[in-house]
Amino acid sequence: MKIPHKTTKKVLWENKEINTLKYANLKYADLEGANLKYADLEGANLRYADLEGANLKGANLKYADLEGANLKCADLEGADLEGADLEYADLEGANLKGAKTIHCTINFSKTEIKQAKQFVEGLEK
Repeated sequence: MKIPHKTTKKVLWENKEINTLKYANLKYADLEGANLKYADLEGANLRYADLEGANLKGANLKYADLEGANLKCADLEGADLEGADLEYADLEGANLKGAKTIHCTINFSKTEIKQAKQFVEGLEK
């Protein structure tokens, strides 16, 4: 695994395929479009992270803190979100097909009803 180079606003990855970031602190990280396929992000702090369009297929996000994260159009197909905190996360257009969401926390009271419908439909696929 290569270490990210931090700039003032972005986290730039030398290697686009990240294997393990278990319990990493990625709060406010700019990971837009990142390839995190099958990444181990268990327990990671991804609060308010920008994951728009990110590939999170099959990623381990057990107990990850994704509160307020931007997951617009992210691919979460087959991801393990068990116990994850998705409160106030933006899931518009996200692919949740086959995602494991047991015991995850999500609050749609402040998000669009359309997102709630997409979340449920994603689980049914």
